[in-house]
Amino acid sequence: MALDGKKILLGVSGSIAAYRAADLCSQLSKLGLDTTAVLTAAAARFIGTPTFQALTRNPVYSDVFDEPESKRIAHIDLAQSASLVIVAPASANIIAKYAAGIADDMLTTCLLATPPTTPVLIAPAMNTVMWEHPATQANLATLRLRGVTILTPASGVLACGDTGTGKLAPVESILDAILAQLDRVTPIKHQDFTGIRVLVTAGATREPIDPVRFITNRSSGKMGIALALAAAERGACVTLLSGHITVASPLNPKITVVNAQTAELMHRAALQLFPEADLFIGAAAVADFTPVDVNDQKIKKLSTDSSGSSSLTVHLRQTADIAAAVGHAKRTDQVVIGFAAESENLLANAARKIETKNLDMIVANDITADGAGFDVDTNAVTLLWPDGRTLPLPQLSKREVAERILDSLYPLLTSRLQASVGA
Repeated sequence: MALDGKKILLGVSGSIAAYRAADLCSQLSKLGLDTTAVLTAAAARFIGTPTFQALTRNPVYSDVFDEPESKRIAHIDLAQSASLVIVAPASANIIAKYAAGIADDMLTTCLLATPPTTPVLIAPAMNTVMWEHPATQANLATLRLRGVTILTPASGVLACGDTGTGKLAPVESILDAILAQLDRVTPIKHQDFTGIRVLVTAGATREPIDPVRFITNRSSGKMGIALALAAAERGACVTLLSGHITVASPLNPKITVVNAQTAELMHRAALQLFPEADLFIGAAAVADFTPVDVNDQKIKKLSTDSSGSSSLTVHLRQTADIAAAVGHAKRTDQVVIGFAAESENLLANAARKIETKNLDMIVANDITADGAGFDVDTNAVTLLWPDGRTLPLPQLSKREVAERILDSLYPLLTSRLQASVGA
């Protein structure tokens, strides 16, 4: 892999592990990578800026008002010229700021100014309780959905004396991750969906029983959002048809979010929006059944019988199949992709759905497998085509799964679009 001309922006935040960033910086420099360090005020108290200046032969930045070159704004220039951004160590505080879009110092300003096509890696380091805190995990999940690579911290005895997860990942592992990302950077690929119109469904539908209660499922919407973000960052104009999601809606100017909380509303919106789409990806977990009757008022508890028990019967009817509806309505220049979340007979059930719904590809996943079910950040899927071809993927982040899905359907999509232009 050619490293000439590659620029690394190394962010260092306040952690006792900051001294190990100097080792990482040294390794990067030995490989010939042009590295610039940006330190938070807290990091500068742990390890001085002269260390990084000596290792990189570049200015070290810690104050947003530092402007060594009058013709360039430092934080914009650093962010936009970097081939890759790595924050090591990343404290809980810097992770929270990055997830929230706060830019109140040099490092967070650089992170917010980093283009979406530039790889960003985060190497957390903190106390175990801080690492496991729901706020930290939610922030990490948000960053993963935006395409940020999180390097899982190691376990062991921490600086505070506690034992658990939270140690900065080994420098060798961080270096390997950086080199792997640099090897994958392909700017042309990141714009290969320019001009393509994508309609993605995501999340769970909620089928009301009364004004308070509803029937739903455990879908978080993470997979659909990952697909929408991946397509948008590769140049597509995306419409995200969103049911109920447990994560923040994507903030990207190329993504238009349309809310549809019930199966009926999502079905109606999908049919309305589909004629303007080149590609439909049905990643939402649409309820298969909905109550026949919806009470206008909250249903009260029933009187118990002599045995002390009571029951309520809710009659359900089957909902319309959105993937099948658009699959049978598609033109010759459109591509329709479905999802099959199964708990048994995965490939057989998925193959049957390709045929009955007239799909061009289906993404099948076993919801009972570890790391592949609902509301997790990873997935392990198999891609299936109508001609019987299959492509099993290992457990990957949902963002990486999204990229693989787009890679796999791109040749078919472009061939159909080109054929329609020539017709």
